[in-house]
Amino acid sequence: MAGTALPPGSPGGAWRGSDYVASIKDEREVWCDGRRVDVTGDPGFQPMLSTLAGLYDAQHRPDRADEMLHRSDTSGNLVSLSYLAPADRDGLSRKWANSHRWVEASYGQLSRVPDFMSNVVVGLYDFRFQLAEVDPEFGRNAEDYYHYCRENDLALTHGLGDPQIDRSSTPAERPELGLRVVRRGADGIVVRGAKQIATLAPYAHEVLVYLSPANYLREDPSYVCWFAAPLATPGLRVLCRRPYADGSGGLAAHYDEQDAMLVFDDVFIPMNRVFLLDDSQTAVRGFGELNKWSLYTGQLRYYHRLRTLLGVASLMAQAIGVHTFRQVTDLLGELTSYVEIVRLGLAAIDAESRPTASGLLAPGPTAALDAVAGRFSTRASEIIRQIGASGLITQPSEADLATPELRAVLDTYMCGRETSADEKSRIFRLAADLAVDRFGMRQELYETWNRGDPARVRSMLYARYPDLQRCETQARDLAEGRKDNS
Repeated sequence: MAGTALPPGSPGGAWRGSDYVASIKDEREVWCDGRRVDVTGDPGFQPMLSTLAGLYDAQHRPDRADEMLHRSDTSGNLVSLSYLAPADRDGLSRKWANSHRWVEASYGQLSRVPDFMSNVVVGLYDFRFQLAEVDPEFGRNAEDYYHYCRENDLALTHGLGDPQIDRSSTPAERPELGLRVVRRGADGIVVRGAKQIATLAPYAHEVLVYLSPANYLREDPSYVCWFAAPLATPGLRVLCRRPYADGSGGLAAHYDEQDAMLVFDDVFIPMNRVFLLDDSQTAVRGFGELNKWSLYTGQLRYYHRLRTLLGVASLMAQAIGVHTFRQVTDLLGELTSYVEIVRLGLAAIDAESRPTASGLLAPGPTAALDAVAGRFSTRASEIIRQIGASGLITQPSEADLATPELRAVLDTYMCGRETSADEKSRIFRLAADLAVDRFGMRQELYETWNRGDPARVRSMLYARYPDLQRCETQARDLAEGRKDNS
């Protein structure tokens, strides 16, 4: 991208783990629990950083490289298939195979695995011609930014939501409620305000800011702005919640991807990083266009998370000998049905792929799966809690298992049906991570809200259902005694 330096240490092309870690050692202002932290050195951030480095290394494994990397047609470098802009069925299939690799390797636990935002950038690239209708420079910027991200394998977060201050008010009444442009010039804009919830922000290279369906219609056009900014941009603060990893192991020790508030304190954004200004109607159309591929990859990730939940629930039932009880097999069958519904939905969405206005091939709409994901997730967690019951609370730790004075007691009273105390406790502790503790509750909240307000998602699904009129006609015919025997 003209005038933009490569990330520190970047060789160009797909990252290896150590190069990725070096690339985020910069001047970013990250705050956590009252301290400014260096993400590459702080103990609270190390576990997730190691996980991400491992995922980047996995791109280069001989058994995976063909499914995750390809040669750039502009640089010749090996670049991630996450950034592939598919023009045909073969390209789309390769893209999904890559996405499966990312989310399966992380057991569906990383909602913002880098593959997700890469696909948002593909959507931005696809939407470039509509942006160019607003201003030709916006279209060029979107195209240039896509190539820059692809060639340098950028990890991105995004900023969509307004701060949760006063939902009964609007930015027209309280300016701090929304991010806005406060100065404009030929060389760029200056923005002030905040965005939440920027998942993966402390580990990302850049943030892509656009507007969620909850706030893309603004009374004041200065609040309508799409842009990208490096996390190390002066004036940009990353305010993180406390890490869930506490040194005791568990899922949080590997998959706490972090969530942050991004505060823009009069941050300068160069004009070549601006993709849209002022135009609410284009922002309305653009949200869905940007997320065509990312929503599908999000459902792929969700599918693998449900598979993890099913596997844990099944092992837990076997460990305590209830796996043949009818009420338990009923619960396990219910959970299996959610896995299968999502799998079948993904297959149907893929089968309904259609060309976009720019000539790419995009999957069909995910709205139906989006509408049920939160409920499926909540119910899956309930099933794990029903099967595990008090056993989710009373398991020995690894330190207990390693204490000779306790072994006889643990082996006698904390074992399972043909299951050692060691194996049983690890299965149940994993189940607790998924459905009881802070990490699990955060995941459940994410599944409920990340696709938008569930009521809005369902309402829009109904309002936009293409065959609704025919359903109503058939119902009216049946009510009035008319029969269609054709």
